[in-house]
Amino acid sequence: MILIGQYDSSFTRRIAIALKLYGIEFEHRPWSVFSDAEKLRAINPLVRVPTLILDDGDVLIDSHAIIDWLDRRAPEGQALFPVDEPDRHRALKVASLATGVADKAVALFYEIHMHEEPSTSLMARLTLQIHSALAALEASRAQVQSNYWFGDTIGHADIAVACALRHLTEALPDVVGAEEYPAIRTHCARLEAMPVFKDHSQEFIPPR
Repeated sequence: MILIGQYDSSFTRRIAIALKLYGIEFEHRPWSVFSDAEKLRAINPLVRVPTLILDDGDVLIDSHAIIDWLDRRAPEGQALFPVDEPDRHRALKVASLATGVADKAVALFYEIHMHEEPSTSLMARLTLQIHSALAALEASRAQVQSNYWFGDTIGHADIAVACALRHLTEALPDVVGAEEYPAIRTHCARLEAMPVFKDHSQEFIPPR
């Protein structure tokens, strides 16, 4: 199995962490969607990461699809998304908010740094979307007393939030103040101290 993408992508990183937690061996190819675009295009026509090449040669090209595939292979009771409701749809919501933050962070970075004349209205809209999602996540995490969002075992929701916050604060350090969202920051700091997060991490590299 081969995972393509750099770990400064929150989407690629969450897949790598999930693979490790599931005990699935994989080769990592840290290709960039910019400098390695043609190599990646031959495998994934969308030239997106993460891209996961399965052992049989099939290719999965979206983090949500990859997570679904991994969870379906997990032994009973060990999937990283809860199986039972209402925790399942609540965890899906947390993960969706987190990946939404990551999506908007990427769009905001591109708007700021890759346009000669960035749109101030679009920048404001993206920034508001990021903060609105973070506020919802902050309120949710502040109500939880357990080590992880949905109990005493790490799950996809936890991983998605930590990866999104790491990317956001490194790629766009001025968007979120250091004192904002303390419940999320405490949660993510605890995760980032775990070996699996340290082993699958990379400082943000601006695209060229």
